[in-house]
Amino acid sequence: MAMTSVQRNVVIAGFLGWTLDAFDFFILVFAAKAIAAEFHVGREDVVFAVTLTLLARPAGAFVFGLLADRFGRRPMLMLDIALFSFFELASAFAPNLAVLFVLRLLFGFAMGGEWGLGSSLTMEIIPPKSRGFVSGLLQEGYACGNLLAALLFWLLFDHIGWRGMFIVGFMPSLLVFYIRSKVPESPVWEHTQRTKTAQERHPLTAMKGYWGRAAFMIVLMTLFNCFSHGTQDLYPLFLQVEKGFGTDLTGKLATIGPIGAICGGLFFGALSERIGRKRAIVIAALLSLPILKLWAFSTEPLLLGMGAFWLQVMVQGAWGVVPVHLNELSPDAVRATMPGLTYQIGNFISAGVPWVLTTLAEANNKQYGLTMAVFIAVVAVLLAIVTALGPEAKGQKFGAAAVAAE
Repeated sequence: MAMTSVQRNVVIAGFLGWTLDAFDFFILVFAAKAIAAEFHVGREDVVFAVTLTLLARPAGAFVFGLLADRFGRRPMLMLDIALFSFFELASAFAPNLAVLFVLRLLFGFAMGGEWGLGSSLTMEIIPPKSRGFVSGLLQEGYACGNLLAALLFWLLFDHIGWRGMFIVGFMPSLLVFYIRSKVPESPVWEHTQRTKTAQERHPLTAMKGYWGRAAFMIVLMTLFNCFSHGTQDLYPLFLQVEKGFGTDLTGKLATIGPIGAICGGLFFGALSERIGRKRAIVIAALLSLPILKLWAFSTEPLLLGMGAFWLQVMVQGAWGVVPVHLNELSPDAVRATMPGLTYQIGNFISAGVPWVLTTLAEANNKQYGLTMAVFIAVVAVLLAIVTALGPEAKGQKFGAAAVAAE
C-alpha cells in the first residue's frame, strides 16, 4: 500500500533514529582494543562497558515509554535522541575507564528509550499492510548503524582514534530538528487520550491483563538479544585477536555482515506479511545453523565474508519481524512502553553475553569463533521453539480502527 509523504517522513525518522542509536553503540565495540591499550586494561574489561550499556537500557525503555504513553511519542523521541547523543560526545573525553563506564551506563539509559518510541510511532501511523516491510526496515537501522560504525573505523580510525570516533557520534542529535519539522504525533495515541478515562490512560493501569503476555515477550526478547549480541558484539575482536587481522581487513569484513543483515531484515519482514510473524522468525532462526561452520571456522577472508553475510541474513532476518510482532502483541495504551520495555529487559538479561563470551574465549586460547558458534547454535534452536509456542497477532488493528471493528 502506498504511503503519504507524512507517513514516509515518520518511517525515515524511525529508521534514522535506530540507525544512529546503533551507530553510537557500535563505536565502542570497534574501539575496544584501542581503549584497552590506552587505559592499560584487558580487552574484557573494556567490553564490560558494553554490558553496562545493555544493563541500563531497560530503565530507559521504562521511563521514556511511560512518558511517551502519557505525554506523546514525538516529544519524548526528540528528548531521547538529544540525550544519547550528548552522552556519546561526553564519552570522547573520558579520562579513565571508570568515567567511561559511568558515561556508557548513562548512554545505555538513553539508548533504551529510542526503539520503543520510534517503532510505536511508526507502526501507529503507517498503513497496516506496510507493517511487515517497514518492520524489517526499522529493525535493520541497527545493522545500518553497525555498518556506519564499521565504515568509520575502516576509513578514519587510524586518523582520528577512538576519541574522534565518539565525537563523530554526536551527529545523531541533528535528527531532532528533522523530527520537529516533519513528524506528527501518533493518531493512535491522540485517539487513546480522547476516548479513555484518566485512570485508563495511565500506562501501568492499562497493563492489567497483559502481564502474562509481557512475560512471554521478555523470554522471547532475551533469546533474540542473545542471538544478535552473540554474533555481532565480539565480531571485531574475533577478526583482530583470533584471526590477527589489522584495521583495514577488519573494517572491510565488518561491513559485510551488516549488508547481509539489511537484506535479511527486509526480506523476512516482508515475508512475514504473507506467511505470518511466527513462521518467518522460526525459518530464519533455523536457517542460521548450517551457516555457523562457514562463519566461525573459515580461514580465508573471502569465506569469512560469505559466512558473515549469510549468518546476518538469518539473524537479522528473524529480527526484522520483531518491531511489528511486538507492537501487534501490545495494546494501544501501552504501545510505547510494552514493546520497548520487554525488548530492553531481554537486553538486560542477556547483557552479560559479550563479557562472558569474551572471558571464555580468552581463557580458551582466544578461540572466539568456537565459543560464539556453540552459543549461537543453542540460542537459535531455543528461539525457534519459544516463537512457535507463542501467540500470533498479525494484522492487529490499532486505535480507532480497532474500535470500529468491535
